[in-house]
Amino acid sequence: MCLAFQRKNLLILGIIFTVFALMPLPAGAVATPDIQAKSAILIDATTGRVFYAKAEHARRYPASTTKMLTLITALEKGNLGDTVVASQRAATTEGSTIWLTAGETLKLSDLLYGAILASGNDATVAIAEHIAGSVEEFAELMNEKARQIGANESHFTNASGLPDLNHYSTAYDLAKIAAYGYKNPSFVDFVSVRRQVLPWTGKEKPRELYTENKLLWTYEGANGVKTGYTDAAGRCVIAAAQRNGIQLIAVILDSPIMWTDSMKLLDYGFVQLQPVELVKKNERRQTLPVLRGTAKTVQAVSAASIVVPMTDSEREEYQVSVQLPARLEAPVRKGEKIGIAKVLFQGQEVAATDLIADRTVERLPLLESWWSSLWGFFSQLVMNENA
Repeated sequence: MCLAFQRKNLLILGIIFTVFALMPLPAGAVATPDIQAKSAILIDATTGRVFYAKAEHARRYPASTTKMLTLITALEKGNLGDTVVASQRAATTEGSTIWLTAGETLKLSDLLYGAILASGNDATVAIAEHIAGSVEEFAELMNEKARQIGANESHFTNASGLPDLNHYSTAYDLAKIAAYGYKNPSFVDFVSVRRQVLPWTGKEKPRELYTENKLLWTYEGANGVKTGYTDAAGRCVIAAAQRNGIQLIAVILDSPIMWTDSMKLLDYGFVQLQPVELVKKNERRQTLPVLRGTAKTVQAVSAASIVVPMTDSEREEYQVSVQLPARLEAPVRKGEKIGIAKVLFQGQEVAATDLIADRTVERLPLLESWWSSLWGFFSQLVMNENA
């Protein structure tokens, strides 16, 4: 009797679970993707907002995704037109390579393509030695840049991502570093390229490099960033794509199906997010009085537009905050920064643009300025008496 009762309850529970599993999601809802990676994250590059996270702060080996920070550091510390001479150490570096020989010369830009497209470890050594004198000194520059970006859970000992117990990062940090990179158009130029031809000294044909990031060939809007693999790190990819003004970054660390995982995350973001222009370029935000000027006022206008990705239900959680002085004093130049407009999400700043003067206002000559001030003072007195 008791056994029959238990079986009946189990049958009822099974039916209930099946019904709920087959029920469609509410309108507008998006199913959270099943990600196999040990660590993963999806963010919007513009605001830094996190839309998916799994063990995002767990310390992991980044493998060749390290080269993303190598690129950023080189772009900021080096000169792309510099001629770099490959050392013996560079030429004999283990792992993936662009087949440098000791004494061979290439431009820094060529070596960066070699590092990003072909994941050349030899190229990263040549880059590091040229900019900082040694791989170790260059790694310190990388760590300094990571701290400036806010990637505080990372430490780098080399420019390639070759295994080292003290060379580690997190999905969260790598996403922040990638988002920082997307503020630099040169960064995008390197990480979004699918094919590049480099000189090859002593060879009949040049080096012809093709990216290891297959998303650049197959995924709509894909524009970066970098793959990586070692036995310790597993299969890793920092994937990025842009659609309708929305730049998403997905970090996948140690996944047996990194391409599937990365596309799932990017799809998840693009399905639920829409771009909303909260601030328009040249939009007039406020009129400011100008003291002692040839004109009495200027308009504060936005220097750039701010487009924010959001879900349908989030619009009310965004606010635009304007910071401006009560008045200005001449002279004021057209295009001069006079304030700032900030976009806040749940009270936290996620984007900003300068507010600039819409016209030039010259300063009045001294006598005229004095008379104007005196007239304004007496006018105010009369108004107060008549009030």
